[in-house]
Amino acid sequence: MTVPDLIVINARVLTMDPESPRAEAVALAGECILAVGSTGEIGALAGSETRIIDAAGRTVLPGFFEGHVHVGLGGADLTHLHIGHLHGAEAVAKAFRDFGAANPDMKLLMAQEAHYGILDKAATRHDLDAMIADRPIAMMSPDLHTVWANTAALEAAGLLRGAKTPPGHEVVMGADGLATGELREFEAFGPLIAFAGEGRINLGIATGEEPDPWPTDAERAADKALLLKGMQHCAAHGVTSLVNMDGNRYTLVLLAQMQAEGSLPLRVKVPFHFKPHMGMEALERASAMAAEFDGDWISSGFVKMFMDGVIDSRTAYMLRDYADQPGHRSEPLFPPQRFNQIATEIDRRGLQIAVHAIGDGAVRTVIDGYEAARTANGRRDSRHRIEHIELIDPADVPRLGALGITASLQPPHVPGAMDFPPQPTLSRIGKARWADAYRCRSLTEAGAPVAFASDWPVADVSVLRGISAALTRTPYEGASDERLALMEVLRAYTAGGAWAAHRDHVTGTLRPGLAADLVMLGGDIEATEPGEIPALGVALTICGGRIIHEG
Repeated sequence: MTVPDLIVINARVLTMDPESPRAEAVALAGECILAVGSTGEIGALAGSETRIIDAAGRTVLPGFFEGHVHVGLGGADLTHLHIGHLHGAEAVAKAFRDFGAANPDMKLLMAQEAHYGILDKAATRHDLDAMIADRPIAMMSPDLHTVWANTAALEAAGLLRGAKTPPGHEVVMGADGLATGELREFEAFGPLIAFAGEGRINLGIATGEEPDPWPTDAERAADKALLLKGMQHCAAHGVTSLVNMDGNRYTLVLLAQMQAEGSLPLRVKVPFHFKPHMGMEALERASAMAAEFDGDWISSGFVKMFMDGVIDSRTAYMLRDYADQPGHRSEPLFPPQRFNQIATEIDRRGLQIAVHAIGDGAVRTVIDGYEAARTANGRRDSRHRIEHIELIDPADVPRLGALGITASLQPPHVPGAMDFPPQPTLSRIGKARWADAYRCRSLTEAGAPVAFASDWPVADVSVLRGISAALTRTPYEGASDERLALMEVLRAYTAGGAWAAHRDHVTGTLRPGLAADLVMLGGDIEATEPGEIPALGVALTICGGRIIHEG
């Protein structure tokens, strides 16, 4: 028998394998799991060169599968100012000035996690001018869908006098004929991101196109550094695989170069991002990416789309009027008939679909499109997904399970559960609809496959904090308890994420023959009582048999 390279013994192993759910030890050989069993059985396999790690009763489980993350944007985010813990103009201004003094050469001072009510009013360029007027500064909302910029930033990006943008994206203009400072959605603030020098890494989510001209060696090195920074941050939180929910071929090329250089720490799946301006012929690029990148470490094979925006900026597409703005429901980014045609063609090509849909109107449009694709092409193991599902009409809940649609959910996004404040989100939805918001258990009970993720940098990539949010959230008024049990939550962050990404044949479960991807926590998570917040850290992250984080 093959001699293990590494063995973990004396652990509480949660395998996520229903045929053998518990174990004490795991043996790794090369990039695969060699054996799972008792400490005695597995310890006896050790050779003279085998490294043995005594877990001393800590919990070991499959490496966390981050099923919805933006790793390049996250790498850039780590270099920005973070103000989510602040409130009020005075505190934000001081943070900007201190950050500016520490970064005198930074072209744009970008602050992240600026909640919509951070200034207790709708922010304008004049508010930011009062903080710093002689340097470009901007604030990004926690959901990454809105930016507020000062006059200097708007001028530098060529946005002060407005800009032509696609439907759903807007440079908000004032009565004086100049931009107010509010930039809604990616193609409105894309020029600002490009001015900051992060335009290439942002292309996958902003336009879905490739960089033109092709980046130089130095530019590619800079972009790989951002990807690596983001992946290392994920690894420190126990993540071994991720679905990068924005992308283009350029992203995959960078990852392939990193793999060839020996610097790729995680397994990554990247989509083709289909945008409203594209014609059906663009799907040839999606098929080409799927064929070119289909390995265990780097893969494509799916198409990402946006059906709407977000509730806080009132760009989510609703079936009913916004509670705080009668007469307004927003519009889908893809008209239903066109989406049906696109979904049917993507499905015909054998590709998976993942659609950002937050409002109940957007969710219904996507479900209808997936149903149209199945009617046209027949049933197959498609595992099409809906990302977020923050509001869903009760009539649509059973349709997810019936059609096998994966509910890709982010527990930290629930207002009041973790970092996101309840307002203005709940006021936009209206109390009468709170029972239909941020469902989880009811989707599971209706038969929908569920995968959990963070959507980092929208929310902290820490899976343990996500687990806390999933376990401790309280019901909204008039709503049922939407929490899942601990093992259901852990499965959604591991085997559920791998299954939803068509990667369960590679990882997500600790059983012989699968990838040697596992995480050891700094304590026993099984001892957590219902309603408790696990106070654990990540002790060890192993991906492909390599230790990539040891804390």
